[in-house]
Amino acid sequence: MKTISKTIALVCSSLLVACGGPTVDTPVPQAEDAGNSFVDIGEHIVHFSALSTDQLPPEVARQYNIVRSKNRAMLNVSVLQEGSNTAVTADVVVKTVNLTGQLKNVTMRKIEEQEAIYYIGETPVANRETLIFDISITPDGVGEATDVRFKRQFFTN
Repeated sequence: MKTISKTIALVCSSLLVACGGPTVDTPVPQAEDAGNSFVDIGEHIVHFSALSTDQLPPEVARQYNIVRSKNRAMLNVSVLQEGSNTAVTADVVVKTVNLTGQLKNVTMRKIEEQEAIYYIGETPVANRETLIFDISITPDGVGEATDVRFKRQFFTN
């Protein structure tokens, strides 16, 4: 792997930030720690997780057209009505960066399965790469989005 000078890395990171992508310092509500995989946003509970797609059983990956690989990360988000735990349809938009500020494309898609609704998205990931997920959630019937941030480090070796 080539070593890039700190000056070039700083300039590239600054340019990415200037393009309007999320930054490491953007203030948004955060999950309390890496072990906490949900957040209460008022009348709804948002559950989220990120994992390497090689952890999915082959039949599940095939069913949902997900490429299994230790070098691919998958984000899974679900929104439940507080109290009843009923799945809720929502607008889920994700912006993801790594610790150097590199924007990672994660396009979310909706999966409905019996009474469950999931939003999943995938992106390539390198060994020891930490991704910062900024998730904007607007449950149906709610006028304003709520933003949640969490980070996850991936190990591919």
